[in-house]
Amino acid sequence: MKLSDQALGAVMMALQKSLLEQSDIVPVLKDFNFVVKGESQDQLVVTNPPTFKVDEDQSEFVYE
Repeated sequence: MKLSDQALGAVMMALQKSLLEQSDIVPVLKDFNFVVKGESQDQLVVTNPPTFKVDEDQSEFVYE
C-alpha cells in the first residue's frame, strides 16, 4: 500500500502544524484514521486530517 496524495498532504499538514505550534507531531500522526481507497484498493486516505489556524502575527512566516 501507498499513501494517497491526500494522505501525504495530511502528513505535511501535521508537520506544519507541529512546527507552527512548536508541539509534538506524534500524537497527531497516531490519531490519524485511515481507509483504503483507489482503483485497485492500494492507497491509504486519512479521514481526519489536521486543521489549524494561523494567527496574524505568525502569517509573515507563512506568506513570505
